[in-house]
Order: sequence, then structure tokens, then C-alpha cells
Amino acid sequence: MKSYEKIAQILRTDKDNIRFIEERFSAITGKKNIIDKIVEENKAIMKNRLNSLGLKEGASAKNIYDALIKKIGADNDLLTKALRLDASETQDCSIKCKRVLEAAQKVTGTSKGFFLKKEKAIELLKNQPPRKIIKSLGYRDINEVLEKEDIYEIFSALRFLEDPQWLNEVFFKQYENLKPEDFEEREIVLRSLDEKWIAAAEAFVKKKYHNISHLKEMGVIFVIPITLGIAGELMRMFILILHYLNEVPFYSNLFRKFAEEEKTFASKIISLLRGDVFDEHLAKSDEGKSRWMIIQRYLAKDDKNDWRLFEPHLNPEALHWERAEEMLVRAGGLFDGFSKELSFWQNLNWVGDYYKSDTGIDVLASFNLIDTTMSLVMEKDMIKYLYHHQESLWNKIFAEYFGEEEMEKKMKENIIKGWFEI
Repeated sequence: MKSYEKIAQILRTDKDNIRFIEERFSAITGKKNIIDKIVEENKAIMKNRLNSLGLKEGASAKNIYDALIKKIGADNDLLTKALRLDASETQDCSIKCKRVLEAAQKVTGTSKGFFLKKEKAIELLKNQPPRKIIKSLGYRDINEVLEKEDIYEIFSALRFLEDPQWLNEVFFKQYENLKPEDFEEREIVLRSLDEKWIAAAEAFVKKKYHNISHLKEMGVIFVIPITLGIAGELMRMFILILHYLNEVPFYSNLFRKFAEEEKTFASKIISLLRGDVFDEHLAKSDEGKSRWMIIQRYLAKDDKNDWRLFEPHLNPEALHWERAEEMLVRAGGLFDGFSKELSFWQNLNWVGDYYKSDTGIDVLASFNLIDTTMSLVMEKDMIKYLYHHQESLWNKIFAEYFGEEEMEKKMKENIIKGWFEI
């Protein structure tokens, strides 16, 4: 099998897509045999990691999956000790969450961004009071809520307490009138929510399978102090916070850029927050250029066969994960000198290949950390994740030719338009 055919097989795309990319990008950059290089690097990394796991190259897909899951558990234990957390269920969950947030911020440092002003957030809440929040807390009206509660926690609670239809059709409709002067430069806010929100958030946590989320426009990353009671939970929590600490500044930079043109500011902000993705088939370029989409969310969450997944594209989410995993390795050295153990996961985002199942069928095995972590979360439901790996591989192909800096530039320049050609 030729290298471009192997990559196409992993990405479930037409082999001619990869062949054309190789021809076009080689002509532009002068770089030759890049697809061969990616395939060989993929093989070498897998061989190295299988050896670290005590497995041979011919290991079955199940043996690889089981070994990766075991590795997550071992690293979770190391992280628990490094953060001086109690591995039992007796330690207060709020204390654990706060300590994890503090540790993540220690790794990334204090970050500033361009976010919605507190005064504007208060105005939005007064204009459209969140009835379920008011009722849940037992207050008379929104004024009492604002007087007694933290504005960042109130905004966070919108995500899991209010009805999605009301949020989208009523509350967020106010965003159509946002102006650049409604935003300001300030630090990213990390919050472990007060325990009063726990009961109201349980349905959200059960649906999302995680207790962490963020508000891009507010510059807030929040943790609901609920334990999921799953293996590898601390690793999942820590890496997800690191991911958001990369994602929030990425979007803040876009908010700041869009503020240069007030007329389109609100519509562009709304597009970003909705996670809009181009939804038209791109015609072939008359000039023989390669056309790439920008897919700013994981389409495979909703439909693993979405046609856009099989077309050339860049995914900012995969870039955030790549940087989060680099930070994870740095954290190991910063806290307790176990960066060597955590370095196992570095540069694995895009790595994977087909291995035999126990019944002799070829199945795709992802070495991606977040795929492995989420598969562990969903293990009882027999759901395995692969799409983080595939999205990372698309990014890898582009970055090998043009570099990560140029890739991020293309993402930011074209995220609203939804595509570019090169």
C-alpha cells in the first residue's frame, strides 16, 4: 500500500484527496516525500509506545486499547500524588477541583484576554432574567441574585440550568447588539462553582460526561464539583482544563481582531460561539489549488459520517489538544518530576493505525490521549472514541508542509468564511 493510500485509509477519505494534496503542497513548498515521512513516523512512534507498554508490533487492537487504558490509570495515580490529593472518595470534591484549577494555572501562567465586561453581563441578565436560576436559588428576582451571587458563576449556570431553546432564542439573541466597547482586557477566570449549584448541574454532567465547561465570551473556565466516579478522572479533568486554557485565548484573539470592524463585530462573535461550520461542497479550484475547510468543532460527535470529515480541513480543537498535552508533560516536571512518564502521550494526537481485532477484523486503534480518556469514560457503554486522532492527522499533514504557526494563522483568518485555498 502506498503512503497516500495508507493515510487515506486512516482518514476514511478518497486516496486521490491525499495524492493531490501531496502533489500540490510539494510543488508549493519544495518539500518532497512528506506523506512517506508521516507514515514512517507514525510506524516508529507506535513501535516505540508499544514497546513502552510491553507489547509487540503484532499486538491486537484490544491489547493495545487495554494497555493504553492501564497507562491512563497509572498516570492518573501519579498526578493524584503530585497534586497531593486524596485518592479516596473521602476528600471534599470542591477542594480537589480548586487544587486542580490552581495546578493548571500554575502550568500555563496567568492569561489575559478580550472578554465581555461584567457590567454588560449584568445588563444582559437584567434584560432577560434567567427564571430557572432565580427559582433554583430561592431568590425573589434577578437583582437579589446579582446582589448575592458571583456574576461568573451565574453566567456559568446558564449553561446547565436554563432551557437551551430559551438561551438561544431569547437570551443569546441580545448578543446581536454587542459592540466592541462591551468588551475589555482582563484575566481569564477559573472557578470551582459553589456547592449550591451541584443538584441543578447533575443532569448536565450526566449528559456531557464531564463536569468542566467554559464561556468563551466571558473568559471563564468552570468546574462543577461533582465526581463522576470513573477511572482516570483526574487526568481527564486536568487535561481538559489545560485544553480550555488554550482554547479561550485563541478565541479571545479573534474577538480582539473582530473589534476592529464594529459593523460585523456582533455577527462574527455569534458565529464563533455557535461553532458555525461551512456546509457546502467546495468545487475544484480552476487554478489547481488545494481547498481546505476550517471545522471549529468535532462534527463526529453528532455524525461520524458527516461528509465534511472526509474532505481536507483544519480543526482548531485538535491544535488546542496538542498544546494541552505539551503542557501536561511540562506539568509532570513542574510538580513531582514525572514528566518522563507523561511524555508517553506527547506527539501522539495524530498517531494510530489498523490492528486486528480478536475476531481477525481490521479496526482502527487511536493512540490519542483524549480518545483514550473519553473511551474510558464511556467504557461501560461500550463506546470507543477515534475522531480526535483523525482530526489531528489532518492538522499534521498541513503543518508538516507549512508549519504550526502558518496553520494557526490560516485557521484564524478563515474561520468565519469557513474555507481557504492554497
